[in-house]
Order: sequence, then structure tokens, then C-alpha cells
Amino acid sequence: MLPFSYAVRNLIRDPWKLVQKIGGAALVVFLIFSAASFNRGMDQVLRASGTPQNVILLGAGSEESVERSEVQVQAEEQVTAGVRGIEVRLDAPSVSGEVHYMGNVFIEGEKSQGLLRGVTPAAFEVHREVRIVEGAFPRPGEVLLGRLAWHGLGVPVESLEVGGKLIFESQEFTISGIFEAPGTVMESEIWMDRTDLMTLVQRDTLSCVVVRLESSEDFPEVDLFTKQRLDLELVAIRESEYYGKLAQFYGPIRGMTWLTAGLVAAGAIFGGLNMLYAAFSSRIRELATLQTVGFSRVAVLVSLIQESLLATLIGTLVAAFLATILLEGINVPFSTGTFRLTMTGPIVLLGLGSGIILGAIGALPPAIRCLKAPLPVALRSQ
Repeated sequence: MLPFSYAVRNLIRDPWKLVQKIGGAALVVFLIFSAASFNRGMDQVLRASGTPQNVILLGAGSEESVERSEVQVQAEEQVTAGVRGIEVRLDAPSVSGEVHYMGNVFIEGEKSQGLLRGVTPAAFEVHREVRIVEGAFPRPGEVLLGRLAWHGLGVPVESLEVGGKLIFESQEFTISGIFEAPGTVMESEIWMDRTDLMTLVQRDTLSCVVVRLESSEDFPEVDLFTKQRLDLELVAIRESEYYGKLAQFYGPIRGMTWLTAGLVAAGAIFGGLNMLYAAFSSRIRELATLQTVGFSRVAVLVSLIQESLLATLIGTLVAAFLATILLEGINVPFSTGTFRLTMTGPIVLLGLGSGIILGAIGALPPAIRCLKAPLPVALRSQ
């Protein structure tokens, strides 16, 4: 085999081509990092928003959208009385009737669209991951904001501090507090008194009733209740299943992310192949000379692959550095919430593997083509 130093010397022989190789590899791997972190972030925040013990009761026919659902107000009390297995804390059953509404709010004169959730204090019994980190629960005329609501609304975080103001349906509301719900879509929501929201949007029905069970195995009890009380026109769905269906709904968007990254990466790969063809073709006589002095074609091929791998692995390291600087911790808003891009171990391994495959497979076609010529012909080439 040729010494490894030969591959290194050839790699730095032309600094400009080296920069092109590293830049092309970095672009491809960076796109893979971006697409993978985007898809993982969206899927994770949707699936993490559902709790196995929680069951959502929706209006029949609205299983795919809680905003379009309509549930009778009295259903909250009837569910509390009619369903066995509901978790009870401090003599309070974990049942929360809620109103979900996508509407426009005005913050410092700027119009933004956000998801408002009308709740009562019972919401904290079913959504145990929610904690108020600043301020207090909203009274009438007040709102409670998720920690990432500012990002979803597209406004500076300073404009949504406790004591600040926002306008909804021509009514001014005071921000009473900030809550967190790590890894869920609720961190981008605006919570307010349920009666306030129903009055302002002129609604006399709930969007859903959320029930927390003592065990996820008690779901048949809730399902049986909805089938027996046909007058309520309810359907029961596990909260985790509901958000799982939302994740499937956004599947085409995640697919388009991969497709876009793939198309751009394909352009970069073909450009890299052309560059390698040109680089190896200019060294046909050199490669033939190596064979003449006793090195096999396999040994020369391995050396060429080493050159390519060195360049792509350097590009992979550059891409990993840029992804850590530019992507790590970035919040990305979408219609139902906000998710965060993170460079996890599997994503880093995916990028590293892509760099290795790119370097090894990408060098094969041009290298094989340059080594196919008979030695007499290759030695006489210019």
C-alpha cells in the first residue's frame, strides 16, 4: 500500500481545490444536520406534548383538530361524575374543560397570531408539566404566557414581560405571569380565564374536556362513557395519540425538508464529482507511474479514496462546528407551537456517517475511470 503521507501531500498540493472539496462536503453534511434536527425537533415536541394518562374528549367528527371541536359546557361535570378511574388530588378530580382558539393579538401595535387557551385552575391538574415560573395564575382581564410565546408571536421577549399589555378582540389584558412546559407545544400558548375567552369570541361551548386517569389502562372506561352518552356527542382519544396524529399530519412538511436538503446536496455532490474527475484526470501519468514501479491498482485506488476521505471528514468537522454555532438551541415556530433544534448524538453520527460515505463512494467513479486505461496509454497521456 502507498504511505498515508502520499495522500496527505497530494491533498495539499492544490490549496484552492482542497478548499472546494472541504466546502462542498461541509455544505452537504450541514444540510443533513439541518434537516435531521428540524425533523427530530418537530416530531419530538409533538409527541412529548401528549401524556399517556391524559384523555381528550372532543366533539364527534373533530378528532383531528381541537380548535374546530365543540363540546357542551355541562359535559365537564357529567364526565367527572360518570367516569371511573379519574385521578383525584386534594379531593379535586383531574378534569379540565378548555377552549382552544387561534386568533390575532396586538402587542405594542403589532398584529400577531397566536393560540389562546381558555382554562380554569383545574388545567394544572391534568397538565402536570406546566409550572408558573414568574407571576401568578390569570384572573379576569389577565393572561398567562408560555415561556416561548414571544417567539411564536414574532415579538421581542422584552415586550411580553409580567405586567405588560396585549390586546385581544379590542380588550386590553395584563400579563399576570410566565409558565414553562419543557418540550411541549404549550410553551408557545397564551392562557387566559375561560369565561373571558368564551365571552370575547362569543362561544357557548368548550373545545374539549381533558381527563387525567389514575392509569393509562383505564382508557376503556372513558371510551365506554362516550359510547353510552350519545346525547353529548363525544369521542375519546388518548392525548399521546392525538399529538401523534398531529406529527403524522406534519409529515409532508418534514418530507419536504429532506427533499430540499437532498436536492441541494445532490447538486453539491455532482459538482464534487466533476471536480474529482478533473483532479484525478490531470494525474493519470503519475498514477500509471506508481503502477509501473510496483504498486497495484487497488493500492492506488485506496490512496485516492484516502485523499477524498480526508477532505470530506475535514468538511464534516467544519459542518459540525457550524451546526453547533448556528443551529443549536434555535427556536423554530410553526402553527401549533415552537420547537428547538438540537444536535443530539444520533444526528451527529448521521452527519459523520454521511461524510464517510460521501468521501468513500464519491471518489470511486472518477478513480476507477482514471485507472481503467492501459499502462502504455496512461504513461503517454498529457
